[in-house]
Amino acid sequence: MFDKAISQGGVAVITGGASGVGFAAAQNLARRGLSILLADVSADALEQAASNLSEKGAQVQTLQTDVRDADAVAKLAETAKAMGPIAVLMNNAGISRPTTSWDNAQNWRDLIEVNLFGVLNGVQAFVPGMIDAGRPAVVINTGSKQGITTPPGNPGYNVSKAGVKVLTEMLAHELRAAEVPVSAHLFVPGFTYTGMISSFIPEKPASAWTSEQTISHLFERVSAGDFYVLCPDNEVTPEIDQRRVSWSAQDIVENRPALSRWHPDYAERFAAFQQSGS
Repeated sequence: MFDKAISQGGVAVITGGASGVGFAAAQNLARRGLSILLADVSADALEQAASNLSEKGAQVQTLQTDVRDADAVAKLAETAKAMGPIAVLMNNAGISRPTTSWDNAQNWRDLIEVNLFGVLNGVQAFVPGMIDAGRPAVVINTGSKQGITTPPGNPGYNVSKAGVKVLTEMLAHELRAAEVPVSAHLFVPGFTYTGMISSFIPEKPASAWTSEQTISHLFERVSAGDFYVLCPDNEVTPEIDQRRVSWSAQDIVENRPALSRWHPDYAERFAAFQQSGS
């Protein structure tokens, strides 16, 4: 679906598109001939991103957008409609805030509203029109490995990204059942060196991928038809990801303690599982 959508041209809409993987996606899709509509909460970042893309010959528009606001996302959809048919919708905007299970209630609400409802608002504002257009198109929602294996440390963020995973799975199923030329995909970056990280880590760690590497991998796998796109990095291989996901699923099957990967009684067993791959 991705290759067909790109070959017919059209518009790529990217939320959280002024920096990081969102901006890398915009650069990549502009080189493929798509018009770009960037949405972000920062007007200054949008202006800089648009200038960069325009200098390289891209057709680009921007709209300052808070994805928590369904009306604002609906306005984004109207702006996109005026530009042409949607080829790619990338619901990428996201935030991180510290949480514990019993504290930081406002941070929980912020995380859910941006990371989950921001994606839902994008789906509901754009997908009906994409279906009605009757042409190939793709929806890419940005999740996280923390929404799959749910490691300890930030339950609010994990819950928000687990919600994105489930929403995107449901969307993919519904689109498939409706037999429409629109597909949905879950984008799960690995350790990626973004502008946000560079503000406190001046040099790219050897273990990290660049945003451009991550986006290149994303589009390669979406082009191949993958739904789950778990991106590796220079430290975590696809095989390591597969074992971690498999172990987490087996917590339920074997009725082990929650998050047994981090349980001291299972440390040796998990280490052996990682080494054996079975």
